[in-house]
Amino acid sequence: MEENKNTTPQPGLFERGGKLGFLHSTVDAFDTFLRVPGTVTRTGSHVRDAVDLKRIMIIVVIALVPAALFGMWNVGYQHSLATGTEATLLQNFWFGFLKVLPLYIVAYLVGLGIEFASAQIRNEEVNEGYLVSGMLIPLIVPVDVPLWMLAVAVAFAVLFGKEVFGGTGMNFLNPALLTRAFLFFSYPSKMSGSEVWIHLKNNEALIDGATGATPLSFASEGLDALNNAGVQYGMSAWDMFAGTVPGSVGETSVIAILIGAVILIWTGVASWKIMASSVVGALFVGWLGNICGATDIPAWYQLIMGGFAFGTVFMATDPVTSAQTECGKWIYGFFVGALCVVVRLFNPGYAEGMMLAILLMNTFAPLIDHYVTSSAISRRAKKVKIA
Repeated sequence: MEENKNTTPQPGLFERGGKLGFLHSTVDAFDTFLRVPGTVTRTGSHVRDAVDLKRIMIIVVIALVPAALFGMWNVGYQHSLATGTEATLLQNFWFGFLKVLPLYIVAYLVGLGIEFASAQIRNEEVNEGYLVSGMLIPLIVPVDVPLWMLAVAVAFAVLFGKEVFGGTGMNFLNPALLTRAFLFFSYPSKMSGSEVWIHLKNNEALIDGATGATPLSFASEGLDALNNAGVQYGMSAWDMFAGTVPGSVGETSVIAILIGAVILIWTGVASWKIMASSVVGALFVGWLGNICGATDIPAWYQLIMGGFAFGTVFMATDPVTSAQTECGKWIYGFFVGALCVVVRLFNPGYAEGMMLAILLMNTFAPLIDHYVTSSAISRRAKKVKIA
């Protein structure tokens, strides 16, 4: 009698249909973290390219490394200046590393935990989008922000700013900026003022005359106040360009941010049009402010103060929440830069304007693309009619 052999392959332990198939999304995420699986599309036409979502996210993370490393050193450097202690470059970096590391741990544990749980519930693959958000969040908050506040803000941003819309690629607001916005409006005392930008231990105090105010805090009082700010540090253009001033962890050094910008532009990951038009918008409004007497701060100072450079390079260029059309990118970027300076000049209660400018333009990006596309269709229709 011929033996009946079952040739149907049995699903693996963690594959769909297996005993632990409900954990497929989680196991697959860890399995493919550093490699691309050999799965391919079998039907339909698709773009065949080596640059996938995983590679794009990793390139952005690499571009953020210079700002992160400098930020860690600057945390230690500002602490040494504020307390009057002597420290070497490595000692300053190690001090900052130990203070910034918990921010990263909390951001990734909470954010990835929600991402994994959402993927399991929807029975979908875990997307790599939060790799960048988790890298960005600790760089745009003060080093002394309480960890429990950061955890609540990350949970809010990931759940209500991303997952409820369908996950990576479906959100219309930048999750990292939404985290900062939640912190700013829910716990303003921990996100503004002169006490939140420098880490001090319980038994430490600022030396006489030292201050933890950022350049933007002094800029509201005029150019003279900015250039003669405090005994702790200078506020010259070079200080702000190099990044040796208080501020959020990763936003102070324009040099480190420009290194990241070169990486993003060279690899084609970020749009140089958005970056360039944002700079033009900021210079234009800053120049108008000088002419109208609204400020005596030179327009180009706006480019090196606060989070303008960081927001322009890493936030405004987010391919999911920014404009998609080529003409729309110019319009979108221009208004980001312009609105940032408008908030800085005319809103005395909020010295920085980049966060509000980008979040506002995130909501208008689809509308910009709609009108750009409609205009292009109308022009083509007229040309066909004339022909």
